Amino acid sequence: MLTLAWSKAKAFWKQEDGLGMLEMILIIAVIIIIALLFRKELLRIVQRLLNKVDQKSDEVFTG
Repeated sequence: MLTLAWSKAKAFWKQEDGLGMLEMILIIAVIIIIALLFRKELLRIVQRLLNKVDQKSDEVFTG
């Protein structure tokens, strides 16, 4: 059973078919939905990072 699953996984990994347009659209749609669901958290993270960059740049340029 495990060897069958392992061989299927290997076959899937070696498959060299390119992604189609539908798959790309679905991936982009999922990313957009996730970004919309977590936009407040993402904005907070970006704001914190920008504040840290601002503080560190102030330290470097004034010190």
